[in-house]
Amino acid sequence: MVATNQMRREAAKRKLERQQERRLQRAKRRQRIALITSVAVVVVVVAAFVLLTSLGGRDEQAAPGAAPTPPPSAAPAAAPGTCAFTPTPNEPAAKPAPVPTVTNAPTSGTVAVDLQTSSGPIPLTLDRAQAPCTVESFLSLVNAGYYNDTPCHRLTTGEGLKVLQCGDPTGTGTGGPGYTIKDEPPTGLAPDPSGQAVTYPRGTVAMAKTAAPDSGGSQFFLVYADSTLPPEYTVFGTMDEEGLATVDKVAQAGADDANGPGDGKPRTAVTIKSATAS
Repeated sequence: MVATNQMRREAAKRKLERQQERRLQRAKRRQRIALITSVAVVVVVVAAFVLLTSLGGRDEQAAPGAAPTPPPSAAPAAAPGTCAFTPTPNEPAAKPAPVPTVTNAPTSGTVAVDLQTSSGPIPLTLDRAQAPCTVESFLSLVNAGYYNDTPCHRLTTGEGLKVLQCGDPTGTGTGGPGYTIKDEPPTGLAPDPSGQAVTYPRGTVAMAKTAAPDSGGSQFFLVYADSTLPPEYTVFGTMDEEGLATVDKVAQAGADDANGPGDGKPRTAVTIKSATAS
């Protein structure tokens, strides 16, 4: 009987030890879980803070309709109509042309310009309200005879880009007037579904440029069908129906595809015989 009681006590002791061990293991697991959870929360909070800080520093968003707040070191933006034309000594004028000296261009009104081309007339209406400095430059070139006897050197017919490009006396796409114009980005154009571009509607007259900002000069393009482009090309006028009929005729003949399918010199050679303002 003594032996049996001893055995029972030992068995109960072992059972108690096992229960205590299991409780200890469960407690340790709970501690590990609590630690992992708290670390995860800290990581998420820190990551969110870093993300918000970096976005706020790079791209501060203003309320709808409000002007973005410029960084403290930013120079004040030029007032509309305040012009600057920058000479390009390393890229001399393709044809003699004066650098405009106007610093305060009119910001309202329109000017009619008549392009007489080898394919027919292309009347333009320049809009000072949209791009006062660009209009001033274009009129200066027109009055200097810069565009007379110059080719329209490029035609695009591909999906999304349908333009006739003119304004380079060399006909190579590299010539300019010996100076550049500050960009006057368009406003009010319908955004493209991608959100990265806008639609330049049929009849638009806009400045050509390189990928660099403020690189426009004398080259311009005539939009004969709605075209999708980034909102970086200065819109400074429109064509009327007579002008569109001329450009449509050139476009129907197509391009020589020298720059790729649907991009090259127009198969129907187009020369601006004269440009006059009235």
